Amino acid sequence: MKYAADFGAKLLGISAFAALLASCGTIDGINDNAAKHISPGSSYGAVSDYPVKIGKPYKVKGKTYTPKDVARYDEVGYTAWYGKEHAGKSTANGERFNPNGISAAHKTLPLPSYVEVTALDSGRTILVRINDRGPFTENRLIDLSYGAAKQLGVVRQGVAAVRVRRVNPSEQERATLRGGGAVVERPRASDSLLSVLRKSLNDLASMNSKGAVQTAALAD
Repeated sequence: MKYAADFGAKLLGISAFAALLASCGTIDGINDNAAKHISPGSSYGAVSDYPVKIGKPYKVKGKTYTPKDVARYDEVGYTAWYGKEHAGKSTANGERFNPNGISAAHKTLPLPSYVEVTALDSGRTILVRINDRGPFTENRLIDLSYGAAKQLGVVRQGVAAVRVRRVNPSEQERATLRGGGAVVERPRASDSLLSVLRKSLNDLASMNSKGAVQTAALAD
């Protein structure tokens, strides 16, 4: 999801706003004591953060997706959600999908990855664990589980504008998400930051005459 340099220049100011949020975007590491990072996952089986899976390029509906380990991933786009109709089904990293857990599907980030998802209408921000691949449509950046969409307050919207930023949370927060729980919401995004994020999304839509691509990169 890369764009022309002239549009990228419009987004440089976002890095300054991003620094206001409490988190650090770094690559998920591999811990030698991986056994300590396994959570029971309630009735959906044991869940572990290791090994981290990136995977080879793959093709869906004629389009090729190339997974990458992008430490400073930071984009805006759209999200929808999926729920109990997929309960118990295998995710791309071999876990069983828990619709009430705080998880998500993403096309290319490593499995698992942890991201902060911000709703661009309200500024509400939550921590989410990515454990699946998708959504395989050009007009959505990420798909949330029902539990994540509910915590973010976007269930009734169906499709919502969001920011997705990769972070490196504490082991305690990771364990909570692995176990099917939710961590406390992050501080809401400021009005000034939301204004920049919304403008980025609107500018991109204006650049795309067909309106097919609905995601914008905010950081390299």
